[in-house]
Amino acid sequence: MIEISHLTKHFGAKKALDDVTFTAKNGRVTGFLGPNGAGKSTTMKAVLGLLRPESGTATIDRRPYAHHVHPLECVGAVLDARGAHKGRNARAHLRAIAATNNIPQSRVDEVMALTGLTSVAKRKTGQFSLGMGQRLSIAAALLGDPNNLILDEPVNGLDPEGVKWVRDLCRACAAQGKAVLLSSHLMSEVAQTADDLVIIGQGRILETSTVADFIARHGTSYIHVVTPDPEHIFSLFGTFQSVNIEPMELTTPAPVDAAALRLTGIDIVSAAQILADTNIVVYEFCEVRSSLEDAYMRLTHSEVEYEAQPVKPVHKVEPAQSAQLAQSAQPVGQQMLDGKQGDVR
Repeated sequence: MIEISHLTKHFGAKKALDDVTFTAKNGRVTGFLGPNGAGKSTTMKAVLGLLRPESGTATIDRRPYAHHVHPLECVGAVLDARGAHKGRNARAHLRAIAATNNIPQSRVDEVMALTGLTSVAKRKTGQFSLGMGQRLSIAAALLGDPNNLILDEPVNGLDPEGVKWVRDLCRACAAQGKAVLLSSHLMSEVAQTADDLVIIGQGRILETSTVADFIARHGTSYIHVVTPDPEHIFSLFGTFQSVNIEPMELTTPAPVDAAALRLTGIDIVSAAQILADTNIVVYEFCEVRSSLEDAYMRLTHSEVEYEAQPVKPVHKVEPAQSAQLAQSAQPVGQQMLDGKQGDVR
């Protein structure tokens, strides 16, 4: 179990952590989310004793990390996929870590096989891609078969198979009773992997919750209807003051007479009963719920430190229009060339 209580940390005038408190429980994957610069990596480094906060405590299995006699059996951490010595091969890197932590050398081959690195065991880590570096850092974190895992963006650089493997690894570790603290910007992966969520913004904890409760609080839902008779839907549901009906763009193949509508303010059971009672034809009828990403963006939109300007769509110039523009511009270009002929060498 990883327990963080009232952590505060400044870097110069910037308050990186502001009374941060939460717990990553045994047997659960805790997703640690927040915009860039929110304080995720700083929190993880404080837990591992890599920086000292001005106040507050961070313990792993009830003790500070530095007080554990066998630290790699207590916690395995992935903070930097490029942390291995570039001139040392993968096996030598892991063997050195194992030797300094009294871990049997046989464990090195086990974690290399587990992370898919056996075929590159003798390759120098400086030749590794980012994804291979991630696998090596995860192998190092697993060496001591730790009770807790702290993973900071562990899927960066991984291919889809690797991303799924990390997801399965986190779920398997939680099933074994381990505490997994996972930071990631891939919301779809967090939604499939995490049990609990901790949301941080500008150094402050914004919310702690389960994934399901978080989406229920900050997400939205609506009923999606595709029908050949939208006027009938408007007249039928328009009599309910709580129901709002909006036309939508069709995003799936449908008959030529189809129209898509969005209904809010009514639950799907009531809407289905009304449609059944009135024999209205529908091609599609389903409830659409917000994703974790939608709910997360809704909560953290005001906490973003590095906010880019919206990207404006580029209007494509059609070939005929492009030819017309080129033709109209040619005389001007020819005049400019004609005027410069005397300067040509």
